[in-house]
Amino acid sequence: MKIFIDQGHNPQNPNAGAEGFGLKEQDLNYEIGIRLGTLLAGNDFFEVKLSRPTPTTQLGNSNASSLAARVNAANLWGADYFISLHCNASVDASVSGSEAYVYSLQSRAVPLGEEMLNGISEAVGLADRGVRTNPSLYVLRRTTMPAVLMEMGYITNSRDAHLLATEPDAFARGMYNGILRFFGLG
Repeated sequence: MKIFIDQGHNPQNPNAGAEGFGLKEQDLNYEIGIRLGTLLAGNDFFEVKLSRPTPTTQLGNSNASSLAARVNAANLWGADYFISLHCNASVDASVSGSEAYVYSLQSRAVPLGEEMLNGISEAVGLADRGVRTNPSLYVLRRTTMPAVLMEMGYITNSRDAHLLATEPDAFARGMYNGILRFFGLG
């Protein structure tokens, strides 16, 4: 089973991510993605490819070309599933929890997202805010395989941000456990 892990955003602009509490989304996405990739690669059932294999990997020279580079890499590789890792942000610092986005509620990505959200909730205790649709997101509408965009937590919430920064292994393990359950391996 070929899983493409997209660590959302670039290390610097263009397409850098949100910031909060001195943390940068792109750095958290990278670290958690590396750990998730390592867990998946350690299981003979999975083949893994990362959009950002190094912390300095820069994709594209604009937001559009950065997103296209991620999607094109997954499509050309023939991935079976695409998982894009992100941290959410809100002007309301009290908003907390994890959520997943899919192109359509009829997609096989829905149960995958549900299991990954359950895994994060079990691993770090963040609220499961559910699976939602957003067909306008480039990485969901342009991939040729089921795709999930995971908003692992809110970088603008002090508790979520602290957990994202100090518990990257727990986030990775939680999502890995969810992936295993989705495939009937856990």
